[in-house]
Amino acid sequence: MKRIKFALKNVAVLALLIISFVACDKDFATIGSDIVGQNNFDTDHIKYDVIAYNRKLNPVQTNGLPINLLGVYKDPLYGLTTASFVSQLNSSAIDPEFGTNATVDSVVLTVPYFSKAIELTSDGETLYELDSVYGDDPIKLSIFENNYFLRNFDPNSEFDAPQKYFSNKSTGSSSINPSLLEGQLLTTVGDFYYPDLNSFKPNKKQIVLKDGDEITDRLAPSLRIKLGNQFWQEKILDMEGSPVLSNQNNFLNYFRGLYFKVEDINGTGNMALLNFGSNSANVTIYYSHETTVEGVTETSQSTFVLTFTGNRVNFFDNNFNFNIQDGNTTTGDEKLYLKGGEGSMAVINLFNGDADGNSTEFNTFKNQYVETDSDGHFVKAKRLVNEANLVFYVDQTLVNGQEPERIYLYDINNETPLIDYYLDITNTVTLNDSKANHLGKLQRVGGEPDGEGIRYKIRITEHINNILLKDSTNVKLGLVVCGNVNIENGATQYNVLTSNNSDIIKKIPVSSTTSPRGTVLYGNNTTNEQKKLYLEVFYTEPNN
Repeated sequence: MKRIKFALKNVAVLALLIISFVACDKDFATIGSDIVGQNNFDTDHIKYDVIAYNRKLNPVQTNGLPINLLGVYKDPLYGLTTASFVSQLNSSAIDPEFGTNATVDSVVLTVPYFSKAIELTSDGETLYELDSVYGDDPIKLSIFENNYFLRNFDPNSEFDAPQKYFSNKSTGSSSINPSLLEGQLLTTVGDFYYPDLNSFKPNKKQIVLKDGDEITDRLAPSLRIKLGNQFWQEKILDMEGSPVLSNQNNFLNYFRGLYFKVEDINGTGNMALLNFGSNSANVTIYYSHETTVEGVTETSQSTFVLTFTGNRVNFFDNNFNFNIQDGNTTTGDEKLYLKGGEGSMAVINLFNGDADGNSTEFNTFKNQYVETDSDGHFVKAKRLVNEANLVFYVDQTLVNGQEPERIYLYDINNETPLIDYYLDITNTVTLNDSKANHLGKLQRVGGEPDGEGIRYKIRITEHINNILLKDSTNVKLGLVVCGNVNIENGATQYNVLTSNNSDIIKKIPVSSTTSPRGTVLYGNNTTNEQKKLYLEVFYTEPNN
């Protein structure tokens, strides 16, 4: 009897679980009742026309970026982009006491590169490979005291909104005077791993710190420069006890930060992606001071650290080889020009949707897959969408092998990733493999890392299913160059400087702003049918 009761109990639990699963997935149940589990069904695919057109990007907001570009990038098609940088410095201590007869010994600026360890030698040295460094030619790097105050709030908004700074050295309403950025020059000739800042290139060697012959520390590759002592002696240590060091606001107004100016050499250079917000990014003042204990005076060493935790702004100067033009919103464009930073993007209009996403083409498409009520709302599925892809072919007649590994598709209306992005796998170890099911990596000839780029396949299956099954809006989609797809997970998009409130491009993804690369893709209006942009939908439907 006990065994019978136990078996009945298990059956009841199993039945309850089945009912729960069915109740929790209405869409699956609705589709499944018509298709899944039957033998009489067919699978097929259809290509649908889309409209894709170019949009030149106005200056983009660059304050508050999680990472920053510094250097000169020469794109084989687009031309030269120069990225300079300005940042406030925050004091590590309020109203500091440096001690008696405090004297600067040395001042070191450190900003780590993105790198990965690849080997450990028998001498204990770690060999590194730099990541996110573009180009290998030298640049001229100069570091100035910044005399322009980077305010936190916009005075035109009655100081209740954050101040925006844009890539063209402006706040949107006023320009930043370059003479204020270029205050006192703090670098003439570098030291350590960069002996000549007039011919600067990133160094991938591990940084070894020594006290005499003894190794005291080993650091990952970094932009590490020795600055002159006298400026910091007068600017910081000699001001002990003064109001300018008494609180953070006074300090930020007194010492307004550093400006990193970059210049190309003979029209070429290199550009690096740097994390100025890292805990390892700082200016460290090493100084000596006297201490007296029981009548005995000794010399001690201490440090005072300044971090890049205030306002940080990137400036981009473009010297493009041609003018990027806005495209044809009605018929679409033959070529799609994607360029990171203050560059260009493409707008994808599925089914020729209007501002609300509606059109005759859209209604025709929807009626092929679902039944709707009189208000156009989903009632019943006719077909099951198995997979939906946008495939973008690279125009290798224009691109010379430096195209980005990833591009990024997003919802322009809501300024967010698509649902497919959130459902895909995030990889934080090998970034190029992250979200690769949705945002397919660049396919290259022969699968070789240096092979010519062929195409990108962007999978939007769940986005299409949401439109069909959940009455989601057929929004316009934005396509941009992408440096790191993981940044977009919960990130706020950054403003584009526009004079027209009706412009649909009001913001841009941060991953595009922080990438200097560019590419050219075939659009929908090309005569090359094999490389024409389509929406390709694979589906299943009952054969009855």
